Amino acid sequence: MAAKLTSATAAVATLPQFNGLKPKPSMVHLESKAAALKPLRRKGNGALGARCGYIGSPTNLIMVTTTTLMLFAGRFGLAPSANRKATAGLKLEVRDSGLQTGDPAGFTLADTLACGSLGHIMGVGIVLGLKNLGII
Repeated sequence: MAAKLTSATAAVATLPQFNGLKPKPSMVHLESKAAALKPLRRKGNGALGARCGYIGSPTNLIMVTTTTLMLFAGRFGLAPSANRKATAGLKLEVRDSGLQTGDPAGFTLADTLACGSLGHIMGVGIVLGLKNLGII
């Protein structure tokens, strides 16, 4: 029992501990005062680093396609909107929402925002799924 207790306390004593936010003097190495005034530049290769690809990158194409398809579905009556509600049988029936629009099909600003948001959500799901599979 005593051996277990001493080995447990030795393991706890070797854990790294937080010593504050100030760097230790051994960690600070400045060539000159001019180097201290320059801002640090990071590459963004960490876990949360963003990688900006070109316009035709797979991620960009997926996001544009899913958002466009969702806006198309909302505008041309393939998805529920403010002026077309879905019934229990998933049929779309026309109703007056009270929202004014200049669009002949009755597509409102709320429909645009809702369909665009849903298109982005679908696109992010596809991109993250394909990145997890290693395809992108």
